This record gives sequence, C-alpha cells and structure tokens, in this order.
Amino acid sequence: MVLALLLSLSSLAVGAAIDKRVAVPAGYVALSSYPAPHGGWVPEWSESYRKAAGVVANLTLAEKTNLTAGTGIFMGRCVGNTGSALRAGIPQLCLQDGPLGVRNTDHSTAFPAGITIGATFDKDLMRRRGEAIGEEFRGKGVNVYLGPSVGPIGRKPRGGRNWEGFGSDPVLQAYGAALTVEGVQSKGVIATIKHWIANEQEMYRMYSIVQEGYSSNLDDRTLHELYAWPFAEGIRSGVGAAMIAYNAVNGSACSQNSYLINTLLKDELGFQGFVMSDWLAQISGVPSALAGLDMSMPGDIHTIPLVTGQSYWMYEYTRAVLNGSIPVDRLDDSVTRILAAWYQMGQDQNYPEPNFSTNTQDTEGDLYPGAWPESPKGVVNEFIDVQGDHAVVAKEVARDAITLLKNVNSTLPLSLDTTLKVFGTDAEKNPDGINSCADQGCNKGTLGMGWGSGSARYPYLDSPIDGLKSRGATYSFYNSDSFPSNSNPSLDDVALVFVTADSGENYLTVENDHGDRDSSKLNLWHNGDKLVKDVAAKYANVVVIVHTVGPVLLEQWIDLPSIKAVLFAHLPGQEAGDSLMQVLYGDVSPSGHLPYTVPKSEEGYPNSVSLVGFQLGQPQDTYTEGLYIDYRHFNKEGITPRYAFGHGLSYTTFSFSNATITPVTGLTSTPPARPAKGPTPSYSTEIPAASEAYWPDNFDKVWRYLYSWLDKSDADNSAAIGKSTKVYPYPPGYSNKQTPGVAAGGAQGGNPALFDVAYDISVTVKNTGSTAGKAVAQLYVQYPSGISFDTPIIQLRDFEKTKELAAGESEVLQLRVTRKDLSVWDVVSQNWIVPDVRGDYGIWIGGASDALTLKCSTSEGTCESGQASPV
Repeated sequence: MVLALLLSLSSLAVGAAIDKRVAVPAGYVALSSYPAPHGGWVPEWSESYRKAAGVVANLTLAEKTNLTAGTGIFMGRCVGNTGSALRAGIPQLCLQDGPLGVRNTDHSTAFPAGITIGATFDKDLMRRRGEAIGEEFRGKGVNVYLGPSVGPIGRKPRGGRNWEGFGSDPVLQAYGAALTVEGVQSKGVIATIKHWIANEQEMYRMYSIVQEGYSSNLDDRTLHELYAWPFAEGIRSGVGAAMIAYNAVNGSACSQNSYLINTLLKDELGFQGFVMSDWLAQISGVPSALAGLDMSMPGDIHTIPLVTGQSYWMYEYTRAVLNGSIPVDRLDDSVTRILAAWYQMGQDQNYPEPNFSTNTQDTEGDLYPGAWPESPKGVVNEFIDVQGDHAVVAKEVARDAITLLKNVNSTLPLSLDTTLKVFGTDAEKNPDGINSCADQGCNKGTLGMGWGSGSARYPYLDSPIDGLKSRGATYSFYNSDSFPSNSNPSLDDVALVFVTADSGENYLTVENDHGDRDSSKLNLWHNGDKLVKDVAAKYANVVVIVHTVGPVLLEQWIDLPSIKAVLFAHLPGQEAGDSLMQVLYGDVSPSGHLPYTVPKSEEGYPNSVSLVGFQLGQPQDTYTEGLYIDYRHFNKEGITPRYAFGHGLSYTTFSFSNATITPVTGLTSTPPARPAKGPTPSYSTEIPAASEAYWPDNFDKVWRYLYSWLDKSDADNSAAIGKSTKVYPYPPGYSNKQTPGVAAGGAQGGNPALFDVAYDISVTVKNTGSTAGKAVAQLYVQYPSGISFDTPIIQLRDFEKTKELAAGESEVLQLRVTRKDLSVWDVVSQNWIVPDVRGDYGIWIGGASDALTLKCSTSEGTCESGQASPV
C-alpha cells in the first residue's frame, strides 16, 4: 500500500514537470531555443568526434540510450555510474565528487577547498592543485571529476556552497576554474564545470512533489558579465563536461532550459563536451532531451528514487526515439558528445577501472547497494593509495592562502620562546574522530572544509595543536569554546583564539543551518564572538585565527586594544597545522588575500542578496542588484567595509612602480566576425528498428537497476507510433534544422577575438621591507566616464603573484587586458561591444581593491604611481 502510494506520488511529479511555468516577475524571460547544436565543430575536438561518431554509427538504439543515463542511485561503486556498450568496447563511466578530493574514499588527499586556493591568488598553485587532484581521481579509476564549482559565485554571502568555488568575483573564479580544468584534464580525467547556472542558494533549490525549485530571475547582461564569465573560461580550457543546477532561471528549470543549454552553453560558448544533470535534478524526459541535456544522473526520477526504480530516460528514452518524440540525431549527438570527451582525454587507452566504493569502507560489500537486499556481493574496495606527494602542494595552498587582516605592532610573527595560551575547540581534531560525521556534516574540532557532496574524508588531519607540538612550542590548550577560569593570564602571554563559521549542502542540517547560513547568519559559530571578547578582557596580546567558509562579522571585537592580530586561514583541508605554524612563526610571510569582502554589518549588502525564504508556489529570487555584488556593490554605495576584497597584509611591504602599458590589438566597437562552424558528424534521422531495443535473451535483471531495453511488445508498439501520421507536440518555435550559430560564438569560450590581448602591462614589484615575502599585483579596469552603459567603478581583470622576494629584491610581473575585459554585453545586438573605442580606460594596479595607487591610461599610453584611489 505504501509502495503504491509512493508510486502514485511519483507519477504526479512526472506529470507536474511539464505543466505550464509559474509566472516570474515582469521583464524576466526564458526564451525557447532549438535545436540542440551538434558538437564537434571546433578543430581541437575534431579527431575525438571522428572516433566517437564512428562508434555511435554502429551502436544499437538501446546501447546508445544506455550511455546517456546512470544505472540508478547507489547502483555501482561510484556516486554516478553510466550504462555501457561493452560490445563496442565502451565501459561504464564512473562519475565522482568532489571539488577538493575524491569523496568517500580511502588513501586520498583532502585538499584545501576552492575558496582557499582562491585566496592564494596564485595561478601556478591553482594549476598544480588541479594536477594533483587529477592524479588522484585517475588513480581511483574515476572517469569524470565533478568539479570545479563556479556556481555559486558568492552572490549571497550566506550561501552554503560558496566555499566550493574560488571567490566572489567572475575573474578570480574564471582563473580558478580554467586552471583546475587544465590541471585535472592533463591527467586524462574529464572535468565537470558546475552548476549551470545562477545557483546561489541551497534552500528551496530542488523540485519536489510539494514545491518547484526556486527561480533565479536575472537579466541577460548580468547573466553574461557575471555568472557565465567563469564558465566561459572553463570551456575555453576545453572542459569535457558541464553540470546543470537544480533551480530554474527566469521560470524555466535549468535541466530543460533550452536557451541556457542550447544557445548560451553549446552555441555561444562553444561547449563541446556533454551536459549532465545534477543528481536527481532532471524533472522530465523528452523536454530535457530537446533542451540539450545529454546525460541523466544518477538516472532515477527526482522523487523517491530508492523506491521506484523509475527513470525519465534509459528505457523511456528508447521508447521516445522509437515513437518519434525525440529526433534520432538528438540522441546520436548526446552519445557522441559523451564518447568524444572519453576519447579527448585518452581514456580509451589503459585507463584504470574503479577500485573503490563510495558506499562502504569494507573490502567486500553489495555490488549494487540500491538493490538491497537482493544485490550480489563482491570485492568493492581495493584500498589503492593515490596520495603520492600531494600533501606538499596541499600544504603550500593552505599556507599561502592564510590572509593576515590585522597585525598591530608586528605582534606576528611569534618567537618560539613565547608562552601561548590556546583557546577554542577549532584548534584540535574532532574528539569523535576526524571522519566521524558523514560528509563532514558537523562542526566539531578543526574546520578544514564545509559539509556536503563537496567534502572528502581526511586520511589524517594535521591540526593547529599538532603543529604547536611539532614546533616544541610552550603552550597551554583549553579545549573549549567557553573561556576557562583557570588560564592564569600573564602579561607576556600571547593568546591564540580559534573560531569558525561553517556551511554546506542542503541535504544536511548542521546546528540549525540548512546548508546556507540561515540560522547563524554571518556570525561566528559556537559563541565565538563571546570567546574572543572574554579572552581579550584577560590577555593583552590576542591573535585570532578564523577557519571560515566565507565572510564573517568581526565588529564585536576587532577594535579592542588587546586584539593584536587576525588571520583568516579559510578551509585548509588536511594540512591545517604546520601550514599555520609556518606563518605564525615567520618561516614565510603571509601572502593570502581576501577572495570576498568582509563587511561591517549584513545591512551593508543589498536586500536582494538575502536568502529567499519559504514562498507559496515557486520561490522567486530576483537579481535586482544586477552587476553589483560584493565589492562592486560596496564601491557603488560608498560603503567602507571592514576589509575590502583583495585585502591581505604581509610581514614586509611592497611597492608597485615602473609600469608600462603597450597596445597589442587594435580595438573596434564590435569584435571581428566569428569563425564559421567546422563540420560536425552526419547523423541519420531514420527511426531505428524496434528490434534494436528488445531485451537480450536469458538476461538476469538486478532489482531497481535501470536498463535501456524494452519488452518486444512495448518496442513494437512504440515503433508503430513512430511510423504513423501522429506528430509529437513539440514546443513552440521548435526546429530540428542546425543553425550557423550566434554572432558572439565561434570557438570554445565564445568568439576567439574576445580573448585577443588589447594591452600588455608590466609592473615592477619591489620588496621594500626587511623580510622575505610574496606580493600579489591585482589589476582592475575602470571604464571611461560618459558611456551609455552603467558599469561598476572598478572590476578585477587580472592578477599575478611574485616569487618569494628577498628584502630589497624586485620582480617584473606581466599582466594583460583582453578585448572582453574592456567590453560590455549589449542585450540589443546580442554581442560584446567596446562602449568607447577611443575612451580612456583606467588600468589600476595594487595590492587590494581599496589600495590602488598606480594607474595606466589606455588613451595616453602612460602609467603613473601615487594616484588617488578610484574607491
């Protein structure tokens, strides 16, 4: 009876998925855009497409549909497992989380989170971290790495998964994404850029039988200039997969939003890989296929999957092709895209099979846990150690991300003979065990990562207390988040106070935060403010170390006279201890910079970036702030934050001087015409024979496992419909005719002319202090006054980090500004335009967004130091 009810409810959900859209605020439109562009038209992918198309031409209908979907949740070793085409030598593909390491495995590295590598502002480290991650995913036999994440971008400071990305700026996110993609894919692993798009809140994101996922309502210019920007750079780097988000955009669910997938992703941005759903984000069968979705993950329908064993695709896709509701070339293109990515990464040659189980840590277990209790058993974990020397790069990232916000009277670095009093449970490992909480769904002990599918198991955790022990430091540790009465303060003591702020994915609730920081807001957890104030009342020299997922409020104590130093150590992964000690004791000078703004109050943000609460019907999240998120908003409104985006102190000082600006490519209002699309595979449009879908003889089914075959009568009946005069009611404006492409496209990432360098800029960075250290040169663009487009006062466009410079040493850094960096998206012409070709674009360089005193002029071709900062 219960099963029947659940099946009935799931059927209602299937029907509701194609109901008329809920109305969104006026002016926000989700356009229809058909057909899905065929892939293979860029030269970098032509050989892989040739190989893939040759295989697809010889596959049966059931083999093709088997490759487009997962075999069901918990139906294999990995978090996602596609079907296979073994007759053609195509194995199941293993898809696995997450952005900072191989999730739910053993003998693998728990790398620092995306927000941490973003705080390094170090392109070389971004690439090397990606390479190390790629080696580990390959070593575990994972075909598809489910990262990097650039959506959310950090529009909402309380957003639960901001920490998985690289910071609240599209260019910082873009470099983080592109270099991670290049690093991971250099090891033969398919990277996945996610979540496409405008996925800025965890709560109410998912469609269910009760409520539709929220609709992110945003205008076309904001979509292009902020949210699509980092995706474009990841695609330009050749990313092999893209994952759509759970939510809707302008009223149309991302999994079947034809404009977002067909026009923007596959046509304008020239994406050549395959588009997958987020897990259970697909809400329909035929509409999602027509809208450009290529792979359904994990294959089940989005409601009660553990009970139903139903799918929108697999056998339903087979039926839909036979009855004519999905054109054959749409299926062929999806399968070709999947196999082209497989060939593009060289996975057809000596690629390892999965050697772990994401479902258990035991050696033996269910081969298909979702089929319990009927699953066959076998070896599921082989405990392959893939860590190599990756702890080295992990520690380097954790160390070079540490951001010094305050340092009165050079309190830091510490002397080894300093007596320390250490407060806060964040200083030591979780006493219940470092992996005692599933998917790190608790905030106990040292906070090295947020929670959810973007987490990983720790192979070990080097805590700050471990670091102090290794140093031989003189310290007393009070493992409590309340100030003890027996710490016996002394005037010479230095107090180290460890505090945290956590967040994660919505399927877990931690201390009443539902993924997003809806309960804690931007406050420290565990009464951290009170602990800091209580320590500051008793000790004259207090150093506060913050492990945090994002911005937190510091106002209750930041200006207290005994608060001498504040460090943000972000989310350091397994290497939280010695990485911090190297900075605290001056082995290295801190060189991290804030990848977001730290405000003085939450009231400093626009109301539109608050979390959306429960709403009857579909929740509406309207982006009325447009381009003005994070530092762009604070600058526009003239609000001085506590610490600006890009802020980060050092134990030494630096100067930026002797800058030069050199024109490289002459600018025109619009870019040169895009290159024509190259050839794509030719696909038959003839509906295949029903026999291609028949169940194989004497085949043993696994309960709840998803298959692509049909009973003979079902296949024959479907084929009869396909041969009849009945016409499927395609969406308004639907066409199956391929188009030459939009003007703004032309290559991976968009029109290649957008990435032409307009100006080369060089700047000399000198260490003017007495201690060795690294500096970051941040380059911001200021548009000319008087143009007809509203633009933020300054926008980050490039950055470079020096090597470690000895006292008095200099290094010349090379920066650049591209055509796209000087362009705006024109919604009328649907193209990027330079709003004033002869105008004077200010190129500002400095160590933070509020510390810009060196300006280059594009019109005069000169650079001058000592200028008044634009903000």
